[in-house]
Amino acid sequence: MSSRGEGREIVAELKTQFIVLAGLVALMWGLEIADQIFFQRFLRPGLDIYGIIPRTQIGLRGILFAPFLHGNFPHLIGNTIPFLTLGWLIMLRETRDFFWVSIITALVSGTGTWLFGSTGVHIGASGVVFGYLGYLLLKGYFERSALSIAISLGVATLYGSLLWGVLPIRYGISWEGHLFGFVGGVLAAWLLTPGRIKE
Repeated sequence: MSSRGEGREIVAELKTQFIVLAGLVALMWGLEIADQIFFQRFLRPGLDIYGIIPRTQIGLRGILFAPFLHGNFPHLIGNTIPFLTLGWLIMLRETRDFFWVSIITALVSGTGTWLFGSTGVHIGASGVVFGYLGYLLLKGYFERSALSIAISLGVATLYGSLLWGVLPIRYGISWEGHLFGFVGGVLAAWLLTPGRIKE
């Protein structure tokens, strides 16, 4: 393939990555804006009730909906930047890996929170963000390639402090979602590494 053809493929891939990430973030922001302006005012308690409610039948729906819902704009802003950064780093190697990692981490984080979470409604994309973190940190270990190790080290340097979020040290923070999201990310790194090294 010519260099021009390769360049077009790279540009097309970057466009796809931009559309996917921007689309998901736009969905999160659109839901929060609608919730603040309309749903919380006229249909209390708003969209947040669609989050994960541990150990209740109706709370199971939150496994699907919770990653797109946030308590307020600071909560959403706090998740948007790492979602974009870590999500794009996953796409850097394979765009399709992003979808698998997102699905696996959302399911593991949501199910773990539903089974073991504290009383209340759990919402937010942070479980998925912690899944991305776990995936990127452990991908280097499972794959053992120079690029994956470099990305793991870079992510550890930039976002390693987030790991405190898996501990129950702050009231009102769904540390269970963080913990199980991280576990889901590690599981995704293991499952999505072809020819995993046998110890």
